[in-house]
Amino acid sequence: MTNNHPDYHVEIDVEQKRPKGQIACGDVFHSRIIKEEGRTILAMSDGIGHGVKANVLATLTASMAINYSTFHTRPEIAARIIMRALPKSKDGLENYATFTLIEIEADGRVRIINYDNPKTIILRGNKILEPQEYHLAVRGVENAGKILRCREFTARKEDRLIFLSDGVPQSGLGTDRYPMGWGLEHITDFVMSQITRMPDISATKLARKIINQAGMNDNFNLKDDATCGVIYFREPREFLLITGPPFYKIKDNDFVNQITNFKGKKVICGGTTAEIIARELNLKLEAEHEFSEAALPPKARMEGFELVTEGILTIGKVEEILENYTSETRLSDSPADEIVHLLLQHDIINIIVGTRINWAHQDPDQPVELEIRKVVVKRIIKLLEEKFFKEVRADFV
Repeated sequence: MTNNHPDYHVEIDVEQKRPKGQIACGDVFHSRIIKEEGRTILAMSDGIGHGVKANVLATLTASMAINYSTFHTRPEIAARIIMRALPKSKDGLENYATFTLIEIEADGRVRIINYDNPKTIILRGNKILEPQEYHLAVRGVENAGKILRCREFTARKEDRLIFLSDGVPQSGLGTDRYPMGWGLEHITDFVMSQITRMPDISATKLARKIINQAGMNDNFNLKDDATCGVIYFREPREFLLITGPPFYKIKDNDFVNQITNFKGKKVICGGTTAEIIARELNLKLEAEHEFSEAALPPKARMEGFELVTEGILTIGKVEEILENYTSETRLSDSPADEIVHLLLQHDIINIIVGTRINWAHQDPDQPVELEIRKVVVKRIIKLLEEKFFKEVRADFV
């Protein structure tokens, strides 16, 4: 994710579970990154009830909240428009959807706007942070008594935000252990115990642990849709993906120097690219003979690199995995899956894209996966930025 603040990276992940038998989740999460302003906007809405009807209400609410925030519409005005837009039920009463809207500015300022969702938990390290809350009345006579609860603060490294739908704090309701539900107090204690044990626990792992615990509270049969989002401001981790040789052969040495100077983890996609780097650095390229996936050639190893793979087929598969990736996805040990795992582990993704044409991929009789490298890489960049909130720095050489 593009972030003008040099001190940290913003890691964001959301985990969801729905009750058994429901084909759609009644909670909806939407996000938008506005590069020109360095803003990130997140919206989570919980539609009344379950299933498709709740999903429609929540989708409408989250989409509108994101759009109005994009145009800097005052929250109380946006909320009035959202509530007027929600369809009416047969008895003439307004159908209902809650929402949490979180805006993160380039300078680290955070604003949380909450309408009837559980209070967002804010932690600084392993201590609770309580910014002053102020209320905005929703415009319109028909909305008398409806308020938005707002909090603002400037984020620091190691801050965390945990936002929830009510399926999480209400989990366990009626059980001997939690007769009144899990509740925010117990959830906060659970989160702090996880952070104490694992101070660098990722947003993904923490969100997954919270959702899994909510499921356990209901004996693995959730009574309501449950959503947990975690935002973690932390030290960035960098990764380098190299694919394709440079356009001009005389640039091979500069190309390799650029790679050598990189301090994080590195992966090479492309046999010719790997041969150039091995030659320039006098390294041994060792091919593995085990085929982990029939559609892809075997991977190779070279000192200083996490992985060496075939080029265009592999990055095409990487794009496919990223496109279809969900919280339920389990990665295998294929070359493409390994690359996806590394991409998701890191925050700042550096990609060096060589633009020398491999004429083997220009044959019209070749499979459709053999697209021009630049096109595939641009699709990967778009997915990493918009779906996974990564900051991507691409260099076409």
